[in-house]
Amino acid sequence: MRKPVPKLNAPEARPPEVSGNAAGPDSPVGPDGDPGDPAASRHRWVALAVVTLASFLDNLDANAVTVVLPDIQRDLGAGFTTAQWTLAGYALAYALFLITGGRLGDIHGRKRLFMSGVAGFVLASAVCGAAPVPEVLVAGRFAQGFMAALMVPQAVSVIVTMFRKDEWARAFAVLGAALSVGSVGGPLLGGLLTELDLLGLGWRAIFLINVPLGAIALVLCARSMPESRSDEPLRLDVVGVVLLTAASLGLLYPLVQGREEGWPGWMFGLMGCAVVLFAVFVRQQRLRHRRDGSALIPPTLFRHRSAVVGLTVTLLVFSGVASFFLVLTYHLQTGLGWSVMKTALVTAAWPVGITATFQIAWRHGSGRGRLCVGAGSSLMAGGALLTLLTVWSAGGGDLSWAQLAGAELVMGCGMGLTTPVLTAVVLGDIPPQDAGAGSGVLNATIQFSSAAGVALLGALYFGSVELGAGVRASAEHFSSATSSVLWCNVGVFVLTAALSSLLPKNTEKEIPKNVSSVPE
Repeated sequence: MRKPVPKLNAPEARPPEVSGNAAGPDSPVGPDGDPGDPAASRHRWVALAVVTLASFLDNLDANAVTVVLPDIQRDLGAGFTTAQWTLAGYALAYALFLITGGRLGDIHGRKRLFMSGVAGFVLASAVCGAAPVPEVLVAGRFAQGFMAALMVPQAVSVIVTMFRKDEWARAFAVLGAALSVGSVGGPLLGGLLTELDLLGLGWRAIFLINVPLGAIALVLCARSMPESRSDEPLRLDVVGVVLLTAASLGLLYPLVQGREEGWPGWMFGLMGCAVVLFAVFVRQQRLRHRRDGSALIPPTLFRHRSAVVGLTVTLLVFSGVASFFLVLTYHLQTGLGWSVMKTALVTAAWPVGITATFQIAWRHGSGRGRLCVGAGSSLMAGGALLTLLTVWSAGGGDLSWAQLAGAELVMGCGMGLTTPVLTAVVLGDIPPQDAGAGSGVLNATIQFSSAAGVALLGALYFGSVELGAGVRASAEHFSSATSSVLWCNVGVFVLTAALSSLLPKNTEKEIPKNVSSVPE
């Protein structure tokens, strides 16, 4: 992580401008060069509130949308494919442009990119909230993901550039607390807004609430946040972004659309082309890294077994989690007729479990990294198995809210043990100069995993449901389809537990102390 020391020189009427990229370990410099300037202190705490609000909105949306997907589908008269794209489109766009978004901020100014991202996120949210047809909603979700990729990476940079090193823990704790509230409150707020049906908006309120809050963030940002950029000459790997985007879309598009299109032959050809493009991308990254070191994903990251195994485990864990909550939401609401709010109360047990075990991973993970990941993955497998047994034993009958919430709590406890240690494992052996790229690759892997899980296991699930007459399928059909995917989830988490044996027993990298340091 960079250690920037801002050189602030701007008129008092405006926020200070940071011409440098390194934060001093002692004190931030005020607008007039005075380290103790009260105006600078006020500016930085307001700026922290701004980036916290923006990150909160992104996290809130990400956690609220899943629980209202069945309502969105019914209201727009959409098919199951729209539901998949609503989740996968956002995650895919976020993953593909996350690393580039951080690099753009370093080159063109973090404040400029942050404000552009917030403004774009607000506009995309308005498009989603006003979407008259499924296609507009999906386009809006892709745009939201792209804008989040411009907005969110700047949050950490702003904290690092505006605060002394000894204040980072407090600042990140504030950001982490907001993300925790977004994780827990997202499903609950989504359920509440949908059921209250304020002004007849229903699920649309989840997106439209971003408009006034985002506008507030923009006004405060313009008044309080300094501009900052990297002093080092940096380049964008545009060719790498294009190749990775084309390859990812070529792989995921058939998985989502194939069922609806009847799996024509050209879709299999498209997936074959995607594999070729991935190979070309790997080759291009090696050449780019040798030439000027500006590869989107530095190949040197994969020389370390801990990083390779850690990223593989990350891919499996987050693809399993994303598909798990997708199928559970549809089973409860469309299959059993549960309300959005009742479903939200069940899924809210998941982040509660994460919070409960996070401190254990922080305190003991450095010396027991392999054990934490193995135990966490086993707990997730156990929680998924409990959910499976609850669904399977009920057949098409109603389920116990308490049993399901308990299973989600167990899964959340496993996630809380696993993710912070994975962060340290992936970054542990990476040289300091590649730490920023490693962190970006880790976060992009998480988002891509979510998109892949929704696409792959979502195709299996919705294909099974459609065999039972689609949205009019009986509860028994939903139960059967849900059980099939839950078996896959259990298998994925068991596999991650097995792979944890390949991780280093101890990790030298410090475990993140708050959830803001852990990938979303």
